[in-house]
Amino acid sequence: MKSNINKKIIEKKDAEFIEAEFVSIKHSSVRAVEGNHIEMQQVGALSVDAEKIDVTQGVTGILRGNNINLNQSISGVTAGNNISLNFSLSPMVISKGGTESNKSAVGIMAGMKIKSNNSTSLIMLGNKVEGNVTTLLDWRGALALGAVCGGILGLFSILRKK
Repeated sequence: MKSNINKKIIEKKDAEFIEAEFVSIKHSSVRAVEGNHIEMQQVGALSVDAEKIDVTQGVTGILRGNNINLNQSISGVTAGNNISLNFSLSPMVISKGGTESNKSAVGIMAGMKIKSNNSTSLIMLGNKVEGNVTTLLDWRGALALGAVCGGILGLFSILRKK
């Protein structure tokens, strides 16, 4: 039986747009990648959209997928169903399902179930949070910060009209 798998392997190249069923990229830079399963190692990418994404020592702007695994990587925005961060940095992580963070740093983390192991975050929003995590703001601190910022902006808007 013959299988028709659309597979692309990129190594040490610069590419604009890559689209395939399975994509393996190493030591390259890419503007956008789309596919079913994407594996990236030491890659810089602006946008990645796939069902399953594995990034090792890479830098990405936006990651969107069902299952995302970041290992020693940096991602600007990470959104998906199940997200796993291992020694990684992401300013924003949003998951529908579960997020697992192992010795990583996250700005804002939101998800239904968050499991953390020695990670840090600025703000964490979750239905169920397990493990030890260091957060700068809990929900009360975030509410107070929002109220103070809103009050200052309101004061400036009143003073600006006069």
